[in-house]
Amino acid sequence: MKNLKNKTIPYGRQNITDEDINAVVEILKSDYLTQGLKIQEFENAFANYVGSQYAVAVSNGTATLHLNSIALGVKPGDKVITTPITFVASANCVRYCGGEIIFADIDPKTYLLDINAVRKILEADTKKEIKGIIPVDFAGRAVDLEAFRQLADEFDCWIIEDSCHSRGGFFIDSQGEKQHCGNGKFADLAIFSFHPVKHIATGEGGMITTNNEDLYKHLINLRTHGIQQDFSKRIFDDSLWYYEMQELGYNYRLTDIQSALGYSQLKRADQGLAKRRELAKTYQKAFINKTYIKGQSGVVEGHAYHLYIIEVEKRKELHKYLRDQNIFAQIHYIPCHLMPYYRDLGWSEGDLPMAENYYKHCISLPMFPTLTTEEQTFVIETIESFFK
Repeated sequence: MKNLKNKTIPYGRQNITDEDINAVVEILKSDYLTQGLKIQEFENAFANYVGSQYAVAVSNGTATLHLNSIALGVKPGDKVITTPITFVASANCVRYCGGEIIFADIDPKTYLLDINAVRKILEADTKKEIKGIIPVDFAGRAVDLEAFRQLADEFDCWIIEDSCHSRGGFFIDSQGEKQHCGNGKFADLAIFSFHPVKHIATGEGGMITTNNEDLYKHLINLRTHGIQQDFSKRIFDDSLWYYEMQELGYNYRLTDIQSALGYSQLKRADQGLAKRRELAKTYQKAFINKTYIKGQSGVVEGHAYHLYIIEVEKRKELHKYLRDQNIFAQIHYIPCHLMPYYRDLGWSEGDLPMAENYYKHCISLPMFPTLTTEEQTFVIETIESFFK
């Protein structure tokens, strides 16, 4: 393993093939670099992959959340529940619309939003100010959206499924059937990210999926400045060159260049997912029954393994030790409610003990399809040497 000591091993990495490069070059030689046919081709293929009726490609994962909040009508005074163990965008999208975020604690066994904690918050909402729930498929583990849908319907709430980590993931429903993340059966809207460390990389990019046609049409307009895309619904149309902005929208479009890259990567999506699951099994086998592991979820059916997380004592020291060996493990995440912005809104340490305890011990190990057997073995052996 000596030859690996001078090689950097990140926690995540994109995988760009010659096929990807050729797909992008083909677009660069074409007539359209943006607003062309490749975008819809990518959208249709993605919807087919996750099993939803509609898909809307946008500029990044944060844009998906922002547009969804607008489309679902979030306004000042509205409250939305989400998890603190997520990237801040999952919460910020509600704040963009003037709404208020309520963080609910996590289940320490799954690291996912604790449905029992959510229920308690909803039951205490006597003014009916809570309008929605944003569960996050954290690290790639699918939330049981069937259970959340039942809860949401009971309290008249919508659901945005944050699936940025879970492309290809699924959970088993009460009928024993696989329910793939983003298929639209239980969530009103779902979102995916195409950041370079995700399962599909387009540089930046995101996708919204839904089975709701009205929401789909609204999102199409919102991503393009609020300009009505359906000619039949324009109010003052009187010429071929005419266009009409009917509401305040944004320039959140994805380009044909990015769509070509995403479409190319989607073709081998299952291959990358299978590799991630193999890596997870190897980690699990290496760490099982090790006393220095405080807790881990293990290999879970349907997990998409964007991240492989272990919990340990002396996490800070281990993090530094790994970096000294050029292993760039990462921490996911600093709890959102402890960010200075949310502290200023009234949140403080001690509010969410499960999430805060998780943060003290968590570390994400290298997890990406091109991670070699030799590299993974080096990571495992380095961790073992630290605790010896």
